[in-house]
Amino acid sequence: MRSWIALIALAAFALPAQAQQRTRLQVYSTLEVEHIADFKKAFEAENRDVEIVWLRDATGVLTARILAEQNAQRGDAIWGLAVTSAMQLKARGLLEPYAPKNVEALRPAFRDTSDPPHYTGMEGWVAAVCFNKIEGQKLGLAKPTSWFDLLDPRYKGKIAMPHPASSGTGYFHVSAWIQMWGEEKAWAFMDKLHENIAVYDHSGSQPCKQSATGEFPIGISAETSAADVIAKGAPIEALLMKEGGGWEMDTAAILKGTKSLSAAQRLMDFAASRKANELYAHFVSQVALPGVPSNIPGYPAGVAESMIKNDFAWASANRARILAEWSRRYEGKAAKKN
Repeated sequence: MRSWIALIALAAFALPAQAQQRTRLQVYSTLEVEHIADFKKAFEAENRDVEIVWLRDATGVLTARILAEQNAQRGDAIWGLAVTSAMQLKARGLLEPYAPKNVEALRPAFRDTSDPPHYTGMEGWVAAVCFNKIEGQKLGLAKPTSWFDLLDPRYKGKIAMPHPASSGTGYFHVSAWIQMWGEEKAWAFMDKLHENIAVYDHSGSQPCKQSATGEFPIGISAETSAADVIAKGAPIEALLMKEGGGWEMDTAAILKGTKSLSAAQRLMDFAASRKANELYAHFVSQVALPGVPSNIPGYPAGVAESMIKNDFAWASANRARILAEWSRRYEGKAAKKN
């Protein structure tokens, strides 16, 4: 009996000691909860001595947090942050250069040009309009095929869009319209679009979710958000506009000053691996590693062809200026923050 008690006591002491041996990585991400849960499970299965602790929020919120913490960084790494934000962090000297083991196999467009790179691309998500087929039919709304169709007065109060200061999705729409049409025409377009907007939400996926519930029949969002709600049974169609549209790329990076550099480097190795790219392909078609198949129900055809030649460096360098002008014009319809 005493031997059993002794064994139980030893086990009780051993478990906390084993737990204490695990390195805890504070990882920032903007991706959906269900996706990062899969990332954590897969990474920790191959790295049992490391535990990921997520801090998840919108693009603008996380970027501002990292910038604010630059003299006392609390996080260790990023796994899912827009490249336009990663470029800002690189410019401020807040990222630790590191070349993941598989980096040379990744598409050139998904790699930082520095050697070694300061960040690595993961996957890209693309501009789309979420259209509720049932609500559209009830209201007699035609499916838009062009961005300029959304300026029709019939859509007044029926469109939701992400707030570009909070959401990477919202910002890539605005920066893409400017790149596609030039400043004057793009701001004139957004002035007219604003008349039809019901709300600018602080989440990139929320406008599509609002369209899925019928709160607003149209949500300006991304094809990944459309595929998510379609998979859950929503009567949504993901529409790609004939002019094409903006897109963003998620990145992984190590934050400067991490006290767990070796573990963070292993995270980067995994983030660039085939296994990780296969996980990305569960929710998006454009992944960093060539040859990884993606077959997502409800995913629109022609995504690669709809992606404009996006100048990420320009979008990052002009972000503050563009957002200041956008807020001056349109902030009155921003959703209240929780």
